[in-house]
Amino acid sequence: MNTGLDGKNALVLGAGSGLGAAIAKALAAEGARVAAAGRTLDKLQATVEAIGADGGVAEAVEIDLADIDALPARLAEVEKRVGEVQVLVNNTGGPPPSTAAGVDPKQWAEHFNSMVLSVIHLTDLVLPKMRERGFGRVITSTSSGVVAPIPNLGVSNALRASLMGWSKTLAREVAPDGITVNVVIPGRIATDRIIQLDSARAEREGKTVDEVHAASTATIPVGRYGRPEEYAAAVVFLASEPASYITGSTLRVDGGLIPAI
Repeated sequence: MNTGLDGKNALVLGAGSGLGAAIAKALAAEGARVAAAGRTLDKLQATVEAIGADGGVAEAVEIDLADIDALPARLAEVEKRVGEVQVLVNNTGGPPPSTAAGVDPKQWAEHFNSMVLSVIHLTDLVLPKMRERGFGRVITSTSSGVVAPIPNLGVSNALRASLMGWSKTLAREVAPDGITVNVVIPGRIATDRIIQLDSARAEREGKTVDEVHAASTATIPVGRYGRPEEYAAAVVFLASEPASYITGSTLRVDGGLIPAI
């Protein structure tokens, strides 16, 4: 399949590791010029070097989503380095495990700003030029907790769910301009974030990490955790030209894990 991404410009958030790094590499492999963005320059450089070693083109750009006021300047840096953004992949880190009750309002506000408001603002910043071109892709990575809330991830479940409503509403608004807006939901993909969550659960339940991993794997119909590359492949498809009739949708990459229809 010809994805039509050769020569397109992509901005991938959280590209220093995990799902973001895999997505940046997959887009670059299709010929996109990638701005690999995140807070830690060393990790971003590692992603960029891996892309370069495979013949791709990428630039590392520091973007701290907690600093919303700085986003216009950081986007200007992205445009200077790789060009106007045609594919935006909103991929943010998650908050620490927590209950839904009893969380300090300041923590709710802090995570809302970095996980939700920053994504909305950055998307608003790239939309005008996408509209001018008549082409754009906005892809937001969330969590299976937006469909089936995950115990002890109260803040994450709530905030990521708000991105679902925003994305669906936005999709209808920008569809006439040739812009698609979609959400991708990971199941249990083998990343550092999943290791962190498995470790927290092991400590909470008095089990070993191996026991938690085995119990979790048993709930996945395909019988294993997913690979970051498998998740990235789904994002690449949604970013592609052949996916131009898919918008306002939610794609699960979960090995059949999520029980809800």
